[in-house]
Amino acid sequence: MKNWIIFSVVFILSLSLVISVFVFWKANAPFSEIEQKAESFALDTKALAVVDDSYVYNGNKPYVTVFGVDEYGKEKAVFVPMSLDENSMQEVFLADGITEEQALSVFQDDTAVKEILHMKLGFEEPGPVWEITYKSESGSLNYVYLLFEDGQWWKRILNL
Repeated sequence: MKNWIIFSVVFILSLSLVISVFVFWKANAPFSEIEQKAESFALDTKALAVVDDSYVYNGNKPYVTVFGVDEYGKEKAVFVPMSLDENSMQEVFLADGITEEQALSVFQDDTAVKEILHMKLGFEEPGPVWEITYKSESGSLNYVYLLFEDGQWWKRILNL
């Protein structure tokens, strides 16, 4: 009887683990698919010669931010719209703005932070922005947007 109980518990835990992994894998599939399409699009339009990384940025309009190097060896970020429309594609040379570390330094000088959840480079109305998502000391969710060009504060969404 004891062996059956142990077997049942191990079986249920194993089944739960397999189902959880499958659900997370299926939930991430649309993001992986659009990232791959955006990377191919950036290469096909010759905006980038080599792709290093990409992620989805959801602002006023959703973009896939694709990082890489152009044909001249300059590091660049290309903002590919979800529609994969070449006319709506934006790009910026990474040397023309502040780095992720510099944005983080500007941000932390003025803010009490418990935990930074993520930092993303995205495209909004004023142009490229760093989106910083964090939890404050009180545990509330906050978003801060810094302009890529000079690190000036653009927008804050606090205490969610």
